[in-house]
Amino acid sequence: MQVEPVILQGARVTLLPMEIEHIAPLYEALNDPELWIYSPPGMRSIGDMETYVRTALDERARGVSLPFVIRDNETDRLVGTTRFADISAANRSLEIGWTALAREVWRTRVNTECKYLLLRHCFETLGTVRVQLKADSRNVRSRQAMERIGAVFEGIHRQHRILGDGYIRDTAFYSFIASEWPEMKLKLEKMLEI
Repeated sequence: MQVEPVILQGARVTLLPMEIEHIAPLYEALNDPELWIYSPPGMRSIGDMETYVRTALDERARGVSLPFVIRDNETDRLVGTTRFADISAANRSLEIGWTALAREVWRTRVNTECKYLLLRHCFETLGTVRVQLKADSRNVRSRQAMERIGAVFEGIHRQHRILGDGYIRDTAFYSFIASEWPEMKLKLEKMLEI
């Protein structure tokens, strides 16, 4: 499984490999304290976004992550970010996560189409056998979004991660596996009216 930068094109969104020049437009789109409630210390300045992007690009260089920015094709603006993470070529598995979306695209097709494009790439191009998603167990909105698109709840890892503010969070784990993809693909395509 070779995970390399790629452009994923949909009807409403295009996922582009994250680059350093995305710092300012990402900060403009995601400068909203509510987006970072479960990611302390949050995004308080453009310097925080620069650190976020540079860290993601460093992870890409080390082969452990593949960060994307999300361009809204209707407005030609960046409206968020997402990534492949915890990439394990030996196990043909990875995680889809670190998704942050501008409030203006909440409850639109943007997130569903992003997940569809990412999952399709995982199962149909990369040959992935497992795709994991996870969220802070308190993050009801993210958990509902995962469940809505058909991710299977696997359980809660108690005291799984220490956050930047020292809070020790419980993490809810979800997944898709290759044998489920044909059915999930049809469900997502029906949701997106493809």
